[in-house]
Amino acid sequence: MTTRVMLVSPAAGEAQRDVRFDDDGPLGEAGQRRARDAAGTLPAADRTFVSPSVRCRSTAGELGLPARATQELAGCAMGGWRGRTLAEVADAEPRAVSAWLTDPDFVGHGGESLRQLCDRIEGWLTRMALDAGRVLAVVEPDVVRAAAVCALGVPVEAFWRLDVPPLTVTELSGRGGRWNLGLGRAPGRR
Repeated sequence: MTTRVMLVSPAAGEAQRDVRFDDDGPLGEAGQRRARDAAGTLPAADRTFVSPSVRCRSTAGELGLPARATQELAGCAMGGWRGRTLAEVADAEPRAVSAWLTDPDFVGHGGESLRQLCDRIEGWLTRMALDAGRVLAVVEPDVVRAAAVCALGVPVEAFWRLDVPPLTVTELSGRGGRWNLGLGRAPGRR
């Protein structure tokens, strides 16, 4: 019984251009156009999901995907850093930023640790693997990173070594709790 999970990163929004901790802002105009251009290029799925963020829901809409939002696929909760730029936080809290980048259990921002994010996504992947078929989800890049960490069984610290470009597909396929990983292809390409 094989399960294929296709994780689509959203098109770029305003927060990404500013290197801002997600403030749930909208897609940029260019991101909307890129997502519309990719509509109809993704394979059909048995189950379709979307992160609850505006950016992910808008990307799914532009792609023409009938997806239901699920809080379980939300990006990492950043607490008091949400909406601030990385430069602002680094200037105000340099030790905290250093800890966030090196300690997967850091929650000094009042949100969720990277380990908690990875555990949450691992639980979701485990449930998806219970049924064969295709799963398609439009999710934040940090969710894609967490899924890759879980699929490969690597330490959570590897999270920072993974780059997820906007509007790319990362595929996990597997059975029996073992995943194979295909990284970052453009929609419509095999």
